[in-house]
Amino acid sequence: MNTPEHSQLGKVSAYVDRYDASLLFPLPRETKRREIGITGSIPFMGADLWTAFELSWLNPKGKPQVALAHITIPCESTHIVESKSFKLYLNSFNNTAFESADAVRESIRADVSAAIWHGGPVVAGAGVKLLLPEAFDREPVQELTGLSIDRLDVECTQYQPAPELLSAALHEQPVTETLTSHLLKSNCLVTGQPDWGSVQITYTGPQIDQAGLLQYIVSFRNHNEFHEQCVERIYMDVMARCKPTKLAVYARYTRRGGLDINPWRSSHPQQPPANVRTARQ
Repeated sequence: MNTPEHSQLGKVSAYVDRYDASLLFPLPRETKRREIGITGSIPFMGADLWTAFELSWLNPKGKPQVALAHITIPCESTHIVESKSFKLYLNSFNNTAFESADAVRESIRADVSAAIWHGGPVVAGAGVKLLLPEAFDREPVQELTGLSIDRLDVECTQYQPAPELLSAALHEQPVTETLTSHLLKSNCLVTGQPDWGSVQITYTGPQIDQAGLLQYIVSFRNHNEFHEQCVERIYMDVMARCKPTKLAVYARYTRRGGLDINPWRSSHPQQPPANVRTARQ
């Protein structure tokens, strides 16, 4: 079984500039999900929304082409793709000729779909959208909508996930609201390097204590875990401690190595959020 320690994270890596799908390094979701009490079927739906800002290849005449890529990875997949391996994989396109942008898109779609199911049947494939330079100026920058809880003047003393900080008015009338914070920070599971993010929590149910929620988000500050795992931990903790009838957790992390990863988890069917970057991304 692949483990993070066996990936290229934190290691000197050769620069491969010829197309090589084997560079993708899948990691099982199951291991970290067991830590937060998920066994068997998952109790949410959602996706991991990736943006690749460094994608280039050659056309049949050898002329370089560039594009942005939006990649959607369903949370039902058995594996994630370790991000450095994704960067190395995209670098392998650099000196490879493709017939068209559609051929590049199809290669990424097929390779990522195979990786996230890691030898098993592809139940839900990855979605891939390429944006060519003529569309670059139509890419918006937009902050997460909702009420910012960063305005609260709270004391923060815990920097490892502390779900006991979460509470809600369980005996009062339910509310529907969206709360946001820019103060999410965690660290790479392998290298310990910082990962900076913003998080949006939308729910219906007992009103969540905002001060406790902010302290809880800050408590991830020294926690080592991948983006996808942090968002699923937040989702499970809020669901267990605050008991909403509906819940969605969405985080947008700043890019590293030309990639950003933005996990979204929801208790109920809905359209995934648009993959629109924030100012920090």
